[in-house]
Amino acid sequence: MPEQGTIDRAREDAREGKSPSTQAGEFVREEIHHIREGKHGAKSPQQAIAIGLSKARRAGVKLPPPKGSASLKRKAEEDEQASEHPHKISRTRSRATERALKREPHATASKSALSRQSKKAAAARSKASRSRAANKAARTRKSRS
Repeated sequence: MPEQGTIDRAREDAREGKSPSTQAGEFVREEIHHIREGKHGAKSPQQAIAIGLSKARRAGVKLPPPKGSASLKRKAEEDEQASEHPHKISRTRSRATERALKREPHATASKSALSRQSKKAAAARSKASRSRAANKAARTRKSRS
């Protein structure tokens, strides 16, 4: 369950007209904090990001379906449905997931690990795509005054 502050920040982003990925970024940020403070771990930075995105979908952020396997798309669809029709969360399953994540390393959320991940993700994109993103960021950035 995401913290109330995270949900509030994501809703504020939505009110300001920011993209769904920006709104979801709040949930990913929360997940990184959980790993850093030792609440649980993750196998890789990608897993930490995936957990955050899953939480975002369950909280009602309208993210596009992920590229990848059919099972991944099905999981994203389940998360979206869970946001529309919330139900009681299985205590046994939650506890099992928590225990499994506690055994995972915490270094996956270090600055260097996240830096490696973001560089790898950027390198996979085309130059034009990166340029468009940078221009949009410059246009939509809050004024510094």
